[in-house]
Amino acid sequence: MTNPDLPSLLASGEHAAFHGKPAAAVSALEQAVVLAQSQGLVAEMSAAAWLLGVALGAGGRYGGALSVLSPLVTAGQAEGVAPEHRLFGALSSATIASIHRQLGRHAIAREADLDALELSDGTGEAAFDAFLGLASDAVGLDEAEEAVSRLAEAEAVLPGRGDEWWRQRVRLGWARAEVAMLGGQAEQAAEQAAQAVQRAEDARAPRHVAKGLLLLGLAQVAGGQAEAVATLRRSATFAESLGVLPLVWPSRALLGAMLAEGTTEGELAESAKSLSAARSAVLAIAGDLPPGVRGEWLGRPDITALLEG
Repeated sequence: MTNPDLPSLLASGEHAAFHGKPAAAVSALEQAVVLAQSQGLVAEMSAAAWLLGVALGAGGRYGGALSVLSPLVTAGQAEGVAPEHRLFGALSSATIASIHRQLGRHAIAREADLDALELSDGTGEAAFDAFLGLASDAVGLDEAEEAVSRLAEAEAVLPGRGDEWWRQRVRLGWARAEVAMLGGQAEQAAEQAAQAVQRAEDARAPRHVAKGLLLLGLAQVAGGQAEAVATLRRSATFAESLGVLPLVWPSRALLGAMLAEGTTEGELAESAKSLSAARSAVLAIAGDLPPGVRGEWLGRPDITALLEG
């Protein structure tokens, strides 16, 4: 049996990272990094390392992701480096920001997004990721005007055709939903999230479907819509099938909390099961974090309440 070549490893790793189970991407991308390094292919090595960081982060292996991505940022910030170093440095910094955001570290995420924006020179996919990340950082910091402004900057970077940049357009829908919820516009948030779900389904990107469903469920909860339970259940089931712990824990935690108010044995049993799954996901994420960050993560009020509930 012949060993897979570099293009095959990159292609299979990218497909699994965005269209399958992120954990399935890890081995192929680790091989791709080593192979590209051995052949002196800097751009391919950077691409493989960034994708590896994406896959690790998507699965909740944040410590591993940060250890892979941080050197790419450092390389991109060096004087006189090649354009590919700056590109993957920018993409990696935006991915690092996403990880910190998911940990609730919005101010730290903002710094990483600003670094990404500087490395991107304000153009291309990396700039979009940075602008959109800054919008989400502002949402987390309860800065509505900043969120709207950054969202507009992200939209301005998109190409004109609606069939280009599927991943960016899905994520734009997420951010629009977040900004709408920040402004108390639950119905508009649900509409944006639903559109993002449809785009992700069209792209056959189940991880993005699960994230869109989580946001749709949150918007439905905010709007007092009865279908929120079914939406969150679907999000949780998708996330669990893919092994994406960062989506498992919030969908299961919220679903469990809602069902805890039920009156039937079935609802109460599902509540207990969901809350247990959420706790397991939270602890699994904690297990891959650096000690200081782990303590901060486990000390978050919402995480403490979940674990002690």
